[in-house]
This record gives sequence, C-alpha cells and structure tokens, in this order.
Amino acid sequence: MNLKKFLAQQLAKQISELSEDQIFALLEEPKSSALGDYAFPCFSLAKVFKKGPNQIALDLKNSLKFGTEIQKIEAVNAYLNFFLNPVFVSEKTISEVLKQKTKYGSSLVGKNKKVMVEYSSPNTNKPLHVGHLRNDSIGMCLSNILEFSGHQVIRAILVNDRGVHICKSMLAYQKFGDNQTPENQKIKGDHFVGNFYVLFNQKLTEFPELEQEAQAMLVQWEKQDKRTIQLWKKMNAWVIQGFVETYKKFGSSFDEWFYESKFYDKAQPIIDQGIKQGVFFKSENGSLMADLKSTGLPNKTVLRADGTSIYLTNDLPLTVHKFEKFKLAQAFWVVASEQDLYFQQLFKIFELLGYSWSKNCKHLSYGMVLLPEGKMKSREGNVIDADDLMQDISALAYEEILKRNPSLSKKEIERRSQTIALAAIKYTMLKIELVKDFVFDLKQSVSFEGDSGPYLQYSYARAKSILRKASNVSFKSMDFSLLNSTQEYLLVKKLAAFPLLVEQLAETKAIHLLTHYLQELCLLFNSYYHEIPVLTAAEKVKQARLALVESFSVVLKNGLYLLNIETLDEM
Repeated sequence: MNLKKFLAQQLAKQISELSEDQIFALLEEPKSSALGDYAFPCFSLAKVFKKGPNQIALDLKNSLKFGTEIQKIEAVNAYLNFFLNPVFVSEKTISEVLKQKTKYGSSLVGKNKKVMVEYSSPNTNKPLHVGHLRNDSIGMCLSNILEFSGHQVIRAILVNDRGVHICKSMLAYQKFGDNQTPENQKIKGDHFVGNFYVLFNQKLTEFPELEQEAQAMLVQWEKQDKRTIQLWKKMNAWVIQGFVETYKKFGSSFDEWFYESKFYDKAQPIIDQGIKQGVFFKSENGSLMADLKSTGLPNKTVLRADGTSIYLTNDLPLTVHKFEKFKLAQAFWVVASEQDLYFQQLFKIFELLGYSWSKNCKHLSYGMVLLPEGKMKSREGNVIDADDLMQDISALAYEEILKRNPSLSKKEIERRSQTIALAAIKYTMLKIELVKDFVFDLKQSVSFEGDSGPYLQYSYARAKSILRKASNVSFKSMDFSLLNSTQEYLLVKKLAAFPLLVEQLAETKAIHLLTHYLQELCLLFNSYYHEIPVLTAAEKVKQARLALVESFSVVLKNGLYLLNIETLDEM
C-alpha cells in the first residue's frame, strides 16, 4: 500500500489541471505530525486559477471530497495538509505486509531490463582488504535492490590477474621464495602471495633494479614465455583459492567471473576502429592515446609504447563483450572514487567510437575506507585484511554473546558471532553516503546499541521473541481500530513507506538511505515495545498488536535481506 500514491490518485481525480505524477512529485511529508501525513503546496496552481496560493488552498479544502480514508484536511497558508484515517492506514498496510511477506516492497519497475553489476575487482597480488569489503557490500546491496525491483541482475567480478603489479609479487617469489608454498607455510594462498608483494617493495630500496625487472617480466608474460606463465598460473591459483574462501565467508556471490588475462589482448579491432575514426593517435613517445581534450577531459593512454596493455586495453573489449553477449540495458561498475576520471574517459571513448550503449554505462563511485592512522597502502602492508577484520569483529561479538547467554554451546555462540560480525561490517560500510570517505571504527560497528547492524538484528530477535511467547497467534478478523496510540500509528506509517523507498533506491542508488530507514524503523519499534504492552493486553488488542509486531519483523527482514544481512531469531 503506497499511501503517497493513493493520495495522488485521489487528488488527480479532482484537480484536473495537474497529472497524477505531477501531484505525486509535489506532495511532501511534513516534519511535524501535527501538520498531517502529507502536505500539498498550491503555488503551482496560482497561474491556472489566477488566485493567490493561500486562497487556492482554502478553496480546495472546501471543495475536495474524499471517503473515510481521509480523516480531515486543513488549509495552512499556501498548503493543504492531509490527515489520513489511522484505521484505514493500519488495515491496508498490515494486511498487505502479511499477505506479501518476503515480497513486500518488491516491484516490477525494472521488468525486462537486464543489468550487470561488476564489483570487488581484486588484484591477484594480495588478499582482499577492508576496502574490498565496502566494495562488495555496495555491489551486493545494489544487486539485491535492483533484483527486488524486477531487474534481471548479473553479478560480475573482474579479477585483475595480469600487469606489472602482479609481476612484482611473482618476481619477489622467484628471487626470495625458496620454494615455499601456502601449504608448507600453513597460510592462505592470497595472504602468502600478498606477503611477497610487500617484500618486493621492501627490497626495492636495496635493489632499485627490481622495478625494471618487473616490467621486463610483464613483457615476457605477454610473449607467453613458458617459465613466466607457469609461475603466474601457480601463484594465481593460490590467490584465487584464497579469494573464494573469503567471498564464501562474507556472503559474496558472482554469476560471471571475468579475468583481465582473457581480454587484455582482444582490443586490436577496437584500436583499429579508433585509429580509423581519429579517436586514437600515436604520441611522441610511441604510446597510443585517446584524443579527449576537445571533450574537456585529458587524453588517455590506450596502449604503452612497448606494446604492453593497461587497464583500459582490457576494459575496451570486455565492455563490448558485456553489452553484446548479455544484451544489457545497463552496466554498473562499483569502483572507488580514485577512478572517477578513468571511468569518465572510458565511457567517453565508447561514445566517440559510436557505441549507442555508452550512455548506459554507470560508474557507482564510493569513498575510501580509512584506518585511524590514515590511508591504507598495500605495498607497505599497511592494510586491514578482510579475513582479519571478520575474525576480530567476530571475536568481539563472541564476548558480548557469552556475557548475555553463558549457557549457549560454543558452536552456537560461534554461529551467532559470525552472523553478527558480518552484519556489523556490512551495515557500517553501507550507512555512510557512498561518495564519502570514512574511518572504520571496529568497536562501534559491533555495538548492540545505536546505529549498527547488530542493533537491527537485536530488534528483529526481540520481535521474534514476542511472537514466540504468544501462543496460537491468529491474524484473521482483526480490529485495526484498536491500534489507536501515536506510537502504533508512527510505526505503521513507517512500514507503509518501505515499498516507495525501495523503488526510489533502484532509481537513485542512494543505498545509505535504506540503513537510515531501518535504523528509524527499529527505533520506533523499540519505543513502541517499551511503552505499549503487547502480550498482557486484552485478547483483541493483543491480536492487533501482534499483527503489528509480525509486520515489523517482515519489513525489517526484507530490508536486511537487501543489505545482504542475515537475521537471527535469538541473540
């Protein structure tokens, strides 16, 4: 039940001068409930009616006719304030939630639209770190929202498994590895290889010639030198196995795995096309460049002078492959803001080359995750590894659960602590507006109180506890007029707002608003729980209140699903 749309429909029947969509766009939610549920500004009607907006509001108040759904209308200056009938709102909202359950909030706004969301994009010279966890959290959440809104979503990952940075870890292993393996060192493969990437940069001060040797190794790799390829395959396999373990633990999933090594040498037809069209040119140093200055962007290297490839050389054929093979309506790249310019250049190149789908390429930019001591630097080993972060937060959650439930088995505490840890990380990564950098606060993220993922899980568990304690719950023939407190009405209205929010998120991608909504929803529920008795109320009242509690649990679970957060019935 979309209350705002319902009101827009009713007004459009009586105000013929504006369309339903125009009225919907104009309707506002007052900051104070004393001013009603919705307010309609009359300024846009002044020219039509040739009257002042204050007078128009007064005239409309006297002429508009509604059924029992509208309790009253007030004209306040140039606004019409609408007070909905609480019984109508409660009945429609709760009935709809209980009927649709896991589908409540879903829609078909994206029907027949196939989209691809590419996220994570790790390099095979180091393990996943906290920045990847923000990337993955965003990619998974966006994919869930689009899918919930009717889109056909392809979740994709691009593994950056070639390039000079990969050769640096390979060269360090070749020179200093002494036939070590992840198995004989008892360490995950991605961490094992990552240590050699750090070692390369440590040795660089002592042996500066390593930089040129790494570049020479890249040339050998692109020539498919047998020894170089064998080493590359072995180390890549170690890293990717480590990635798979981390992704499984974090709950990341992908429908398509793309590898840079499969596309870096497929760009020649596009390069030839670009040269022919005058989009690409040879620079004085011999590198191939994209001519972008006339578009207001700096020129961009397409191919190095020595013929070796860069990220762009890979992204040209890969992007064409995406749109041509999968017939996409849109493609999204979830990549940090450091690459804002790069994606502007990439998309502009496709536009200049004449690809009609270039306008459907979208970069979902996000800010950096910072440590308390500043920016992470992988080459210095100054990172928070994803595995370590999950383990550390799980340990904090373990301690908290043990305090609250010392009689639980170790296995159950571990299960709950891991679930809570993932909620803590994902919520923290998503509650900040995407464009903003933020400092990750480990202890705050796992707090059972305040603006955190565990707080949402705890609120859900509280609702399920109430429902468990109620025996033989039936939601048939309820009297919704018994939900007559302010706390109940505010909670019902919040539940009613969920479908429209999801629809807006699919359009705006402002996914931090979902965390804000769920936080506000839980605050309303917990306030209701503390002030309004449920289980001790009279039977008919209890029935209606239990229906409200059940509706809250359904909507919260649906919202947490979109965040890729698992619920717990008990905490």
